[in-house]
Amino acid sequence: MAVPVWSVDPRTGKQREQVAVEATAEEVDAAVRAAAAASPALADRAVRARLLRTAADFLEEAGPRILEAADAETALGPARLTGELGRTTYQLRAFAEIVEEGAFLDVIIDHADAALVPPRPDLRRYKIPLGVVAVYAASNFPLAFSVPGGDTASALAAGCPVVVKAHPDHPATSELCADALRRAAVAVGLPADVVSVVHGFQAGIDLIKHPLVSAAGFTGSVRGGRALFDAAAARPAPIPFHGELGSLNPVVITRAAAEERAEQIGSGLAASMTLGVGQFCVKPGLVLAPAGEAGDRLLKSLAAAVGDVAPGTLLDARMRDNFIAGVRELTELAGVEAPVEPGDGGERLVRAGFVSVDAARLAAGGAYDALLEEHFGPVTVVARYGSEEEAEAVLGRLPGNLTATAHMSEAEASGGDGGAEAGGSGAELLRRLTPLAGRVVVNGWPTGVAVAPAMHHGGPYPATTSTSTSVGGTAIERWLRPVVYQDAPQALLPAELRDGNPSGVPRRVDGRREG
Repeated sequence: MAVPVWSVDPRTGKQREQVAVEATAEEVDAAVRAAAAASPALADRAVRARLLRTAADFLEEAGPRILEAADAETALGPARLTGELGRTTYQLRAFAEIVEEGAFLDVIIDHADAALVPPRPDLRRYKIPLGVVAVYAASNFPLAFSVPGGDTASALAAGCPVVVKAHPDHPATSELCADALRRAAVAVGLPADVVSVVHGFQAGIDLIKHPLVSAAGFTGSVRGGRALFDAAAARPAPIPFHGELGSLNPVVITRAAAEERAEQIGSGLAASMTLGVGQFCVKPGLVLAPAGEAGDRLLKSLAAAVGDVAPGTLLDARMRDNFIAGVRELTELAGVEAPVEPGDGGERLVRAGFVSVDAARLAAGGAYDALLEEHFGPVTVVARYGSEEEAEAVLGRLPGNLTATAHMSEAEASGGDGGAEAGGSGAELLRRLTPLAGRVVVNGWPTGVAVAPAMHHGGPYPATTSTSTSVGGTAIERWLRPVVYQDAPQALLPAELRDGNPSGVPRRVDGRREG
């Protein structure tokens, strides 16, 4: 019996329209096999670049319909979603440039040298696509981390066809985006099946287990991501699973920084933790702030700014229920105060807030471990430390994160100690935070992940299950593997590996850069 897939308005809880039906095992199998059959058509880098640019064009052309559906399904608002669409199309075009340049192939050529001991054969190395990639769409970014998002863009750039498991919170948006991508493929002479979409929880399980799926990308919860990660590892032939699972994104505010600009830090924290109704994967969820007068001023500023934030709608009713139950658990702990109490905002809304606790309680563990867990929504935990040792004890209990942020004084940032208590000098604080995260932010806020060549969006487990990034140009590396040809005749080699470099890609030849 076909299971309907409904588009639901989170503002009302009402079904908007039936978008699709959940894919059966046979339909998942057909989608994967069609993707695998389309794989050879992606071999030409020039065609891949045209696909990515055309996909960006078609998404922009369909933008009004996509944005209308996305807002109706996520309540994220036209302004936020318009920006996300721009980010998504920019990302596609950026990968087109990467494909054309060709440096991602990492070509290394060592010519034969009989004079070496031992003699060296002719060796020519570059990277090839893994094959069909399964992409698991995110709830909180219906465009940039979903059907047309970074996983899909980077996989196509690498030459890998994609089967996306759509997120149930925005199925209509997913179908509209998939239509744009598939039409783009046909427009540049590729099979439409270089991109396809399936719906349903079981479809996601069937997808990760399919023998023709060669890698997977996931953005979501620790529970769901770990289940898929384990399934990927348990296959007869295990596959790479690049999952983003969860992150607390700690912030350390030194005493000198609080004394220097408490009010500015407080208002900045409020804006960051409530951005997108607190549904960003890099939301600052734990803040170490000093005890004492400067810290009090910071919390007063934070409370005033958070108190001005209007109640908002979360992505779905389940998330709302989890948020309300989770923050209630926090506020009921002994010694935990709620200067602005988060929780039920009425009429399917949630109210932003934060809780405050002595850092010593977090270091003790037990029931207070709940304060060191990610809570999806507009809430953060402020831990007040009285000494460097207290701050260090909390940091020592944290798992891996996507980001870690340091707010330090002008003197600390310039290399002086500035009287810092949380970690000593500015340099020492950065050294302490670096093992905790993939991106370390200084005197800023982690929300907002720039699409740039140097960006790294990942971190130690459970932030991610691998050392790679899902944002930026190097995200393409997840879907490639190296191969070396030894003593292969020139006529049989790919153009990128032949003498004379007919493809024009950057290469390292006999230890020297070329191109």
